[in-house]
Amino acid sequence: MTLLANMTWAQNLPEPLRQPWRQTRLQAADVSLLVKEVGGPTLISLNPEVPRNPASVMKLVTTWAGLSGLGPAYRWRTSLMARADAQIGADGTLQGPLYVKASGDPFFTVEQLWALLRELRLRGVKNLNEVVVDRSLFGKVEIDPEAFDASGDRPYNASPDAMMVGWGAVRVLFLPDEAARKWVPVVDPPVPGVRFDGEVAWSRGQCTGSPTAGIRLYSEGEQLRVALSGTAPGACGEFSVYRLAQSQGQHFETLFRMLWKELGGTLGRGFTEGRVPSRGRTLVWHDSVPLADVIRLINKQSNNVMARMLLLTLGAEVNGSGATASSGAKAAMALLRQQGVDLRGWQLENGSGLSREERLTASGLAAMLEAAWKSSSMPEYLSSLAISGVDGTMRRRLRDEEVRGAAHLKTGTLRDSRALAGYVLGASGKRYIVVSLANGQQSAGINPFHDTLIAWLASQ
Repeated sequence: MTLLANMTWAQNLPEPLRQPWRQTRLQAADVSLLVKEVGGPTLISLNPEVPRNPASVMKLVTTWAGLSGLGPAYRWRTSLMARADAQIGADGTLQGPLYVKASGDPFFTVEQLWALLRELRLRGVKNLNEVVVDRSLFGKVEIDPEAFDASGDRPYNASPDAMMVGWGAVRVLFLPDEAARKWVPVVDPPVPGVRFDGEVAWSRGQCTGSPTAGIRLYSEGEQLRVALSGTAPGACGEFSVYRLAQSQGQHFETLFRMLWKELGGTLGRGFTEGRVPSRGRTLVWHDSVPLADVIRLINKQSNNVMARMLLLTLGAEVNGSGATASSGAKAAMALLRQQGVDLRGWQLENGSGLSREERLTASGLAAMLEAAWKSSSMPEYLSSLAISGVDGTMRRRLRDEEVRGAAHLKTGTLRDSRALAGYVLGASGKRYIVVSLANGQQSAGINPFHDTLIAWLASQ
């Protein structure tokens, strides 16, 4: 688009949006924008058919495909099983292996694992010969956490795994030693072979927000090095930082061993991977929270690994065990195609938006949002989005009284990509769909325009 065309398009914007657009210093060719009334006319349209990287706005697609394909009441069941003929001895020894049937639950927590193992103890099991983990629901889905941006210890880079616990992250807890004026770091769960390098300095200033502790985890053989830096005011009190320290499989084994030992159990030969026998017997199980609750966590907090897990689950439910990101993407695209969504130019890689390859069009995404609005699952979907000025990724934006609470949105942020999409309730009672996708080195400049756009729609 030429400079003249760029200026002409800006002049065609509603007057309150013209100057905010000019201040972005963006070329119109780098932006796709579509604003329309639900069930009504289009208000603003710019490059609606151009595929662009949506960053985390891709989660809107994954969560809607999951919700419409699986239903809001869908739950994941994680089971502890044994051979059909296995007995529990008088001393609490389970004959044969304990089988863990992994379900791909994206929100299976440490507390829930503890409760599941406690249920096993209540049924008289104390001594285990070995633990066999059945991850066959998913295929080869492990990723290198370093691959995307060389920040492999950050939880947003966590690899999916059919038996994921607490997103695979450990907590580095900093306890204040006021007498010595220093911070005492502790890793939870206590990963073997931890070594701390450096320290977080203690300061006497006021606590004005989250401490700026620098933490970097490195694996060196069987040893885990935790490099510490930065400064934290003692006035902040104890605080925690979450990091990835092990693979998902190692993390699960570490947690299982720790919790089983705390519950008074013993374990003989250790852990292997395998399949539950065809005539396996379920001893205890845990059912997850319903999918309607899970998608709130995915969208409001923009959780990458949970989005990946949902896409894999959809693939497994549609195509059977051995699901991959590719089979999940095909299942999602087929569902959306049945709903009449134009998918030309779309590309789903992992469903989280943490990708340089994923692409959406503003027109296609707007059509999907319209289809979702007309669905019986609309209330669950709408409630999963961040509310302007209230919660999730929008809690610090659009806090003025006129717009606070008026919009349900999903944001997206990557290097060279900024995106925003969702629904806005106007003062007239009309509901609007907005999709904005900006790519390029100047894309970060569009955020103030986004805020002005949403505030303008809320006033209509």
